Amino acid sequence: MEILILAFFALGYLVLAGADIGVGMALPYLGRSAGERREAIAAIAPFFLGNEVWLVATAGVLAGLFPQLEGELLHGNHTVVVTLLLAWVIRDMGLWLRGRVPGARWQAFWDGAIVAGSWGLALSWGLLLARVLLGIEGPVAVLPALVLAALFLTHGLAFAALRLRGTLRERAAVLSGGAGEVRTYALTSAAMVVVGVLAGLRLPLEPGTSGPVLVPIVLAVTPLLVASQAWVWWTFRHRVTGPSYL
Repeated sequence: MEILILAFFALGYLVLAGADIGVGMALPYLGRSAGERREAIAAIAPFFLGNEVWLVATAGVLAGLFPQLEGELLHGNHTVVVTLLLAWVIRDMGLWLRGRVPGARWQAFWDGAIVAGSWGLALSWGLLLARVLLGIEGPVAVLPALVLAALFLTHGLAFAALRLRGTLRERAAVLSGGAGEVRTYALTSAAMVVVGVLAGLRLPLEPGTSGPVLVPIVLAVTPLLVASQAWVWWTFRHRVTGPSYL
């Protein structure tokens, strides 16, 4: 049961947050002007905070139910984990601050932070997953990390094609040929799941001793998380019609 819980939250994060990371990576391509970039950001605005909850939940499950694995991952990948956290902070700062002060330079600076933070997140996850999947360390690990970062980018474009309209939709739908957007998103989601499952199979998933106490608590809270996520997706199921609050 502990392994299933960890897989549920980790795979949920890759699929859900992988999409908003990918949109941030593709922001210069999707938005050629400040207005277009703001509309592209509106595609992920209702979702990115909820998506991050899945990472927090994954970290909590890892620390509570798999303390030995948590220690091994942090000890062997300290630099990558710190870089990932810094990229996360930079990306979110960009999202929150870009629209707080008027001015093209201010917005362009924080748009750059969104792009840099999103690429930092994707490459950090790519390095971490490459080390787990292939056991590769050092400069050579950049190559599989770039491949996995490309998967994040593709996933983000597929999600943007479902959310945007007009010219932005056409740019995002370049992978699906302007049609089959749901199919493309399903395929990229499946690819994210496959990567996560393969990485999980390489990990020493030995639960700790706190399972009998923590598992019932996690199982009780999980339906609330799923229900809130489903409510957000249903509420914002329609395509973006203009800028958001970001």
